[in-house]
Amino acid sequence: MGDCFICNKHSGNIQTSGISIYEDEFVYVGHIDRNGNPNYLGHIMIDLKRHVPTLGEMNMEEAKVFGMMMAKVSKALMESEKAEHIYSFVAGDSVPHLHMHLVARYPNTPKDYWGPNAVYEWPDAPMGNNEDVIALCSRLKLYLESPV
Repeated sequence: MGDCFICNKHSGNIQTSGISIYEDEFVYVGHIDRNGNPNYLGHIMIDLKRHVPTLGEMNMEEAKVFGMMMAKVSKALMESEKAEHIYSFVAGDSVPHLHMHLVARYPNTPKDYWGPNAVYEWPDAPMGNNEDVIALCSRLKLYLESPV
C-alpha cells in the first residue's frame, strides 16, 4: 500500500497536524490536516488501521471498535469542546482507505453554515494553527482517558 496516504501516515512517512488523540491495534484517531492551511478546529478523523476501502470490508472486531470510537469521540467533542452537533461521513473517493470524518458544529453557527463542509465557510468558524490543533487534541485525549 505504498501509495496510500493513510497507510503512509500510520507508518510515519507523512507528518500531519496535531497529535494522536487515540490509537490501538484497530483504529487511529487524530485531527484533519490541511497541508499548512488553517484547520477548522474539531474536524476529527477515525482511521481504520488495516487497509480496507469500505465500511463493508471491516471484520466484526474492527467494526465494534470503529463504532465505539465514533460514539466516544463525538461525545468528547460535545462535552469537552461544547459542540452542539457532530456531522459524520465516509466518502472514500479520493483516499480509498476507510476513514470516518467527524466534524463539530458549535453553538451560534448560523443555519446557512450548517453541514460538514459549510462550517468551513462561516466567517467566524473556529480556525486554528497546529498549536491550536494540538491543544484541542490534548483536551480530547484527556477526556477519552478519563474514567467514566
